[in-house]
Amino acid sequence: MSNPLLDFDDLPLFDRIHPDHVAPAIDLLISQSETALETVVQPDFPAEWSAVSTVLDAASERFGRAWGAVSHLNAVADTPELRAAYNEALPKVTEFWTRLGADERLYAKYKAIDADGLNAEQRQARKNAIRNFVLSGAELTGPAKDRFSRIQERQAELSQKFSENALDATDAYAHYATEPELAGVPEDVIQAARAAAQAEGKVGHKLTLKMPCYLPVMQFAHGAALRERLYRAYVTRASDQGDAKFDNSALIGEIMALRKEEARLLGYASFGEVSLVPKMAQSPAQVIAFLRDLAARARPFAQRDVADMRSFAAEHLGIADPQAWDWPYIGEKVKEARYAFSEQEVKQYFTAPKVLAGLFKIVETLFEVTVRRDSAPVWNPDVEFYRIERARPEGDRIGTELVGQFYLDPSARTGKRGGAWMDDVRARWLRPDDGRLQTPVAHLVCNFAEGVDGKPALLTHDDVTTLFHEFGHGLQHMLTQVNERDVSGISGVEWDAVELPSQFMENFCWEWNVLRHMTAHVDSGAPLPRELFDKMLAGRNFQSGLQTLRQIEFALFDMLLHTEHDPAQDFMPLLASVREEVAVLQPPAWSRTAHTFSHIFAGGYAAGYYSYKWAEVLSADAYAAFEETAGNDGAASVETGRKYRQAILEAGGSRPAMESFKAFRGREPTLDALLRHQGMA
Repeated sequence: MSNPLLDFDDLPLFDRIHPDHVAPAIDLLISQSETALETVVQPDFPAEWSAVSTVLDAASERFGRAWGAVSHLNAVADTPELRAAYNEALPKVTEFWTRLGADERLYAKYKAIDADGLNAEQRQARKNAIRNFVLSGAELTGPAKDRFSRIQERQAELSQKFSENALDATDAYAHYATEPELAGVPEDVIQAARAAAQAEGKVGHKLTLKMPCYLPVMQFAHGAALRERLYRAYVTRASDQGDAKFDNSALIGEIMALRKEEARLLGYASFGEVSLVPKMAQSPAQVIAFLRDLAARARPFAQRDVADMRSFAAEHLGIADPQAWDWPYIGEKVKEARYAFSEQEVKQYFTAPKVLAGLFKIVETLFEVTVRRDSAPVWNPDVEFYRIERARPEGDRIGTELVGQFYLDPSARTGKRGGAWMDDVRARWLRPDDGRLQTPVAHLVCNFAEGVDGKPALLTHDDVTTLFHEFGHGLQHMLTQVNERDVSGISGVEWDAVELPSQFMENFCWEWNVLRHMTAHVDSGAPLPRELFDKMLAGRNFQSGLQTLRQIEFALFDMLLHTEHDPAQDFMPLLASVREEVAVLQPPAWSRTAHTFSHIFAGGYAAGYYSYKWAEVLSADAYAAFEETAGNDGAASVETGRKYRQAILEAGGSRPAMESFKAFRGREPTLDALLRHQGMA
């Protein structure tokens, strides 16, 4: 118990975990899980759900929680020592899960369990398990089974290296800009850059490729030379166009070859087909048709956006031939002129504490819970911890019960992976080994800029939307009422439906009744003026056609890469052809955005990136129910919130996502609400 990774009494001891704890803990937990596996696969061990779960699930869940803590620290507090310990353990971890998922004896045991003796949650979990056994190679034998196992181990190594290269290439870049170079850049970004340079004993202003720095420079810097410098560095990260030691080209080729081989071993024509087996979409052809249909609808709006920017750039900015690094700048100037506001102006009203309070207020109101601060060991002083509670009658008084808890890690920093994500620490589970109800715990991770000069952090409206998005994932994980671990919360939810709750929450970022409670000017404390909100609302769908095509470009490339592309060939011509078909703005030939496309090469979205657009249809239609039932003052209906919570959030993966959607909406989803919300109806 001196090893914090082996303490499962409550929350992970993040403040005590060190790299030298990893190997002994993982070795012991794998050994315990292997013993549990060998116990349940014996011929005389009963083929009963509770019996298998009590022995095997209890052991493997502890192992999963410990490895989850290590993986999380590797993503948010990367050090050379931790990375080495993680990479040393990774092959053993992958080998065990691969072997467990493909064990024909365990597969036979699950098939022998009498489904009639199970409750609805257990039946769904068993159905998913049997499907996953097949996809994990449980029906393979001999050399094919051995080869499948080696493929999984190698893919895990390659994905980890891909992620490391993307992070290292991002962290390695710095440009120390002079004051004149930064003309137009927001003052808080300049201050942060100056402080970063001073911390290193350097002269000037340290500019990096992390979003809180990169994006404002691209949007606001008057100097095209500076924008070009950063753009070129950003789109060539981890590629053949940059530092060779971070180049992901060969990794991508090998990953794709292994995925194709895996699909063939399982009897499928492509990895795209394998990917869709546990998803809502029925076939790659259906996904490709969906994307192309949406692209055709969005294209006229995108073409109008580009024509508008071209004429504005020529007339007002003196840019006759805009280049790739000019478009964010032009777009921001058009928005300022058209809607008379800038992101920088809006940002002054969104202080992080006020935004968080506003988010909690809408969650508490709609979903009938309470969010309050809690305490737990954390990995960085910036990390906050919270608990979600629900009122519960206790005799003649009202008590509270713990529903879930979450860590919030908001700030960008060196050694922390870029982007934003939600992950689970542990799932809700009525534990079969001791009968306790284990409450769910989540990670909510963002990469916002830190506050400067003692002021709170300022968030862009996009940052606010990102926070709401990730919290939507967290709500599905934490508000679940399902007691079977493998289908509680986000577990067992089809991948192309898992973005429904997250995208659904984004809509509230455009509601005056919500925003007015979550804004206070950083200096004066005044709330966001209604006039400024109305300008934001008018500009809500600014360039929505372009943004839609950008997402479809990524999604179509992903699906075609995993269905039609020959891994032995360079994938860049495929990307070029997708851009030719979909995009209305062509990037330079040296652009290498695929080389940091971590979603599909290191993040679980392989042949699944379309899920974002697919789920947008579901989330927009779900939110339309709130629009239809809103009060005269625009306030969302608590009754509709309760119905949504019960039908979708609480049900988790205990039934197919379409069943949950129809339980809420009374019908299947339609495209109408999405097109209307994005101004493309």
